[in-house]
Amino acid sequence: MRVDDQALVQLITEEVLRYLASSNGQRAPEGDTVQTGIPIGVSVRHLHLCRADLDALFGKGYELKPLRELYQPGQFAAQETVTLVGPKGAITGVRILFPLRKKTQVEVARTDAIHLGVMPPVLLSVHDGVGAPITIVGPQGSLYLPDALIRAKRHIHMSPRDAEQWGVRDREHVTVEVEGDQGALLKDVIIRVSPEYRAEMHIDTDEGNAMDLCCGQRAWIVAKD
Repeated sequence: MRVDDQALVQLITEEVLRYLASSNGQRAPEGDTVQTGIPIGVSVRHLHLCRADLDALFGKGYELKPLRELYQPGQFAAQETVTLVGPKGAITGVRILFPLRKKTQVEVARTDAIHLGVMPPVLLSVHDGVGAPITIVGPQGSLYLPDALIRAKRHIHMSPRDAEQWGVRDREHVTVEVEGDQGALLKDVIIRVSPEYRAEMHIDTDEGNAMDLCCGQRAWIVAKD
């Protein structure tokens, strides 16, 4: 199996697991997460592109094609993938997520970073600090970006209604308990609140593997940091 085929299988598997993990295959109604727990999304390496960088990699005016919808409304994983190149290695089949952003952001786990040969900082986004350098190769061109690579800080997306019920605010730091045979307490998890969000906690693949977690398992906020 090719690397890009493996990435596609992993994305599809995540969505199936998320569907099966919820009651009767249905997502919990808005505002019920205090009782049911917050769904966990284990994020595979991916990137968000700005308009100029999408043009440079795929051609002027190129539009991304949906592969599947993501849990957050209005977002999708695109059919298009790129190759990441670091000082020591490359990773092919890295998927682009929609929508486009004001600044390109590439998100990898620690094991990915070791393979690439560059260790990026843990940041909520590229707007919260300075990322590490990375080269991105697409079908129509390549880019060297000096500060686009990060390891995403674990965080929870919430609607204002969910935030009110949990008693938390945007950018607040909390401690979260995750379920499972390898369950754990995760400190310094950042709350992200927006009317456009559904309640969902994002962790990377290294964190998910360490706790033996799959997408759709649940987490609960147990304290404020």
